[in-house]
Amino acid sequence: MEIQVRKEGSATIVAVSGKMDAVTAPDYEQRLRELLDQGAKTFVNDFSNLVYISSAGLRSILATAKALKSQDGALLFAGIKGPVKDVFEISGFGSLFQLHDTLDSALKSIG
Repeated sequence: MEIQVRKEGSATIVAVSGKMDAVTAPDYEQRLRELLDQGAKTFVNDFSNLVYISSAGLRSILATAKALKSQDGALLFAGIKGPVKDVFEISGFGSLFQLHDTLDSALKSIG
């Protein structure tokens, strides 16, 4: 799994590619916690290049969302497709989080 981070306006874009599983999910969670500790509060996860997510990945997302909620932050998702989209739909994450087809759409929703 590879994580690339960049700022765009008030949003921190976290582009995740590869596979988020039991081995790599803690890296994702740690990276977002570091960014949160540095003052970032609005995250857009660009999952357009994420090809697989396991239950460990979902747990890391929930842990991150919980930390953000206590800081009045936001966690949005863009570009989810294929098997990752299926996992989001089956797990109910589609109703828990804002999912956008494109990164542009997610950024526009922030304002």
